[in-house]
Amino acid sequence: MASTTSPFLSVSKLDFPFLSSQRNITFSKENLHQVKMPRRMSKFSGFESNGFILFSSLSGQIGEGSFPSPEATANNNAPEVQVQSRIWNWRGYSIRYQHAGNSGPALVLIHGFGANSDHWRKNIPVLAKSHRVYSIDLIGYGYSDKPNPRQFGESSFYTFETWGTQLNDFCIDVVKDEAFFICNSIGGLVGLQAAVMEPQLCKGIILLNISLRMLHIKKQPWYGRPLIRSFQNLLRNTDVGKYFFKTVATPESVRNILCQCYHDTSQVTEELVQKILLPGLEPGAVDVFLEFICYSGGPLPEELLPQMKCPVLIGWGEKDPWEPIELGRAYGKFDSVEDFVVLPNVGHCPQDEAPDLVNPLVESFVARHAALSASISTAT
Repeated sequence: MASTTSPFLSVSKLDFPFLSSQRNITFSKENLHQVKMPRRMSKFSGFESNGFILFSSLSGQIGEGSFPSPEATANNNAPEVQVQSRIWNWRGYSIRYQHAGNSGPALVLIHGFGANSDHWRKNIPVLAKSHRVYSIDLIGYGYSDKPNPRQFGESSFYTFETWGTQLNDFCIDVVKDEAFFICNSIGGLVGLQAAVMEPQLCKGIILLNISLRMLHIKKQPWYGRPLIRSFQNLLRNTDVGKYFFKTVATPESVRNILCQCYHDTSQVTEELVQKILLPGLEPGAVDVFLEFICYSGGPLPEELLPQMKCPVLIGWGEKDPWEPIELGRAYGKFDSVEDFVVLPNVGHCPQDEAPDLVNPLVESFVARHAALSASISTAT
């Protein structure tokens, strides 16, 4: 998730690009068959999932079995999937992750700024019926360790390079396989960065309302940059930052922030508020929060997307008030992006607000590319 005003969401108003795109698919539970065809498409294939039809595009023929069967994706009588919470030791730090599922392609779910692996609690059990699913707490967030950034001196620790390295090491040490990355908000930058660093580990990426990083230093006029740096120093090096964090690290503030970024505010439950708030009260969380909101460098999505060697699908909640879809459409123009999928009446965190749309979207994308990979391997 994201917000410049919250330690619990993915830095939002910090992020937006400037372009627009015509290529999209409009995706809704009630009207999934009425879709706009993206620029590169030769076929539609569909399958039933949870009572409605999902369509997805593909340049070329889809082999038999490329989509999950209705039984695999919508069998409500299947046994309850057990989700396990585990600890992974990464370079001396304790990293919390969740895991479910014993067969199928590997998925790694990556949360946004201020969130944690619990933000995928509506997705893990469903996807685990036909996949090996992992959801990780990035270092500094959730119930992973939160080393004080000051101990690293002048070097920045909480960067996309750090998280990208963590993600790739996780695939090597824990998943022990290549994986599909499913990302929300700032987590999208993490997934892209990891795929650039170790492209052989990533089979494909889904970006849900990726953060646009509007407050990146490159997007500021030259005359405003000294003011931004002064404000960052004020937050990081005085009690102003800690007071700011204290005002937002309350149930009321978290609930209000969530109600801003969720279009359907009925999904902002007490359970969700607690899932987001409690890890933010852990020792060290305030220093991580202040460090990241002062992080105006690092990569932009438009810099990473051209480097992708794996397929990318972008899903966008059209009612996101922080990352406007009018700006997000620009990313649909990149050659690595096969589809830009519009999620109607959904806000910044589609995986939690509308899992009935996101889960089959993930299943379709993964099944298609897993089948293509298998076909290529057999042919060679």
